[in-house]
Amino acid sequence: MDNLVSLSIIILELIGVGIVIWTGMVGFIKWLKREKDMKIYLGEGFAMGLQFKLGSEILRTVVVKEWSEIAIVAGIIALRVALTFLIHWEIKQEEHGEKEREEEKNKALQEGQS
Repeated sequence: MDNLVSLSIIILELIGVGIVIWTGMVGFIKWLKREKDMKIYLGEGFAMGLQFKLGSEILRTVVVKEWSEIAIVAGIIALRVALTFLIHWEIKQEEHGEKEREEEKNKALQEGQS
């Protein structure tokens, strides 16, 4: 059982790291191209990567043997959950800002046609 959990932890960690690296590279390309959805893309990708890393930390609680290890894992989980919430908040703020900019642009176009 411990071997299966340990292997699953490693796999989830690698998936999470891979997602973060891929998101960073694509996000950088989007930034170079000045694409508007770059921040949202980065936020969503980093949040997904953190979810996989969080899953590995939750599995890690199965194999820890001492209370001090549980405390460390709990601290890591708390930090990752906080980061995930902050990233989701940032995504919502960016989406709201984009929506407002689109509405202002449409309003200006309508006033220009009148």
